[in-house]
Amino acid sequence: MTGEATMLRIVLFLATNLAVVFVASITLSLLGVGSYLNSSGSGMDLGNLLAFCLVFGMVGSVISLLLSKVMAKWGMRVQIIDQPHNSGEQWLVSTVKELADKAGIGMPEVGIFESSAPNAFATGWNRNNALVAVSTGLLQRMEKEEVKAVLGHEIGHVANGDMITLALIQGVVNAFVMFFARIIGNFVDKAVFKNENGPGIAFFVTTIIAEIVLGILASTIVAWFSRRREFRADQAGAELVSPQAMAAALMRLKETYEQPSELNGELVAFGIRGEGKFSALFSTHPPLDARINALRERYGR
Repeated sequence: MTGEATMLRIVLFLATNLAVVFVASITLSLLGVGSYLNSSGSGMDLGNLLAFCLVFGMVGSVISLLLSKVMAKWGMRVQIIDQPHNSGEQWLVSTVKELADKAGIGMPEVGIFESSAPNAFATGWNRNNALVAVSTGLLQRMEKEEVKAVLGHEIGHVANGDMITLALIQGVVNAFVMFFARIIGNFVDKAVFKNENGPGIAFFVTTIIAEIVLGILASTIVAWFSRRREFRADQAGAELVSPQAMAAALMRLKETYEQPSELNGELVAFGIRGEGKFSALFSTHPPLDARINALRERYGR
């Protein structure tokens, strides 16, 4: 990764977090939500705590969703095809248009990013304002009908509203992680360390540890949903193109799976393939064999 790309990611990360704090603070003020700690510091206002956590959890996910296309373009250096310059780009744009019309969604932006590994992803804040991008490795390694099936898979993500649903689930999960982590922190601070004078160091340390542990456990819920989405997106690819083409594309991915994916962050969840480095509970994608077998069971060989 170049220094320029790294700097762009840092700037975008800082800007996103500042936006989250700014929007969340205004939202809390408009809702009249004050501190979730009692004035004496001896207890917690669970109503204010829940509102605080929901606002911060949901605002973070919503802002990330709204910025998803910008972050994808910058992070993956996606070259948007505004005007096709060759027959390959023309075919790609025309194919996405055909599939989008068939799926009943607005025409997404179409782009290409440099990567020797075959991959593709879709992102965007709604089904009529999305981005579909494919890697150079995908275009080089797959037949056109297989590429079309992969594009159908990504269009399926958009048509199913997977980006919005995943953002909402992530927001709710984040909120409850924050909520229970602070309850645990308060309990340890008051019941174990017998602190009666507002939140002490035990509250903050325990809350951080609890957020890490609960966050890891909660990520299994998000990963489970992500794996379910992949089967639905494969089904969309099969129905928009053909079951044979979708299965062939997955088989091609299996053949080249030793090459690492260059997708990062939330884009991994919306790619055609996952990393394959985590246990089954934390994987955003089901095993390729399971996806191929699911297609064969549904549509026959």
